Amino acid sequence: MGLLERCRELFGTTDLYGVLGISRQANSSEIRRSYYKVSLQVHPDRAPDDAQATEKFQVLGKLYAVLSDKEQREVYDEQGIVDEENDSLDQNRNWEEYWRLLFPKITVQDIIDFEKNHKGSKEERQDLMKLYRQHEGDMDAITATALCCTQEDEPRIVSLIQAAIDKGEVPAYSAFAQESEQKRKARNKRAEKEKQEAEEMQREMGLDAEDGLVMMLKQRQKSREQGFNSFLADLEAKYSKPSKPKGGKKGKK
Repeated sequence: MGLLERCRELFGTTDLYGVLGISRQANSSEIRRSYYKVSLQVHPDRAPDDAQATEKFQVLGKLYAVLSDKEQREVYDEQGIVDEENDSLDQNRNWEEYWRLLFPKITVQDIIDFEKNHKGSKEERQDLMKLYRQHEGDMDAITATALCCTQEDEPRIVSLIQAAIDKGEVPAYSAFAQESEQKRKARNKRAEKEKQEAEEMQREMGLDAEDGLVMMLKQRQKSREQGFNSFLADLEAKYSKPSKPKGGKKGKK
């Protein structure tokens, strides 16, 4: 059975973009991030005895191999077909190895470097404006989904958003402009609790400073995480430096 037929059977659609939940205009980075998040949900490590999950994982690997290759993607976009004999879709390919080559484990230094470069960057501002519109000014949702966002960052984020409102770049949502002091205090209280829980867990597990940082980041996101859009998921998918997967050479078997 071909890739498109397997997508219909396992995901309910033959639209490769639809399986990943993205548009046909998605760029390579968006395709990669979506592949990471969708494949993570069915990763064999989560359910090693689930045959269907393993099959979905393999199909997602083939799907990404098509959409990440310029020529194969053009053929699919123009003709709606997939070259099943392309070497990159080899039935014997190790799709777990392929996935790990694309998404190697991030290091503590990766996290530190990313936070340092992300805060105050043009990309951070763009992300914040997007989240502001998406959540219509709800600071609870914005701070829960913004990358590298801590309790200490909130005044800076509020200032950036207010400046954009003043310039007419984004609409003035009432949820932002009229947020109550009670709601702000409740959010700060939750953030402080998350921080204390992470520090306590670090002490109990005897973690060093570096491991503690990773633990704190995970704990900080735990109660706020929406689906798989966590800090570490986005960081691994968007900023890790992947090794080049083997087996992508074009040609017939």
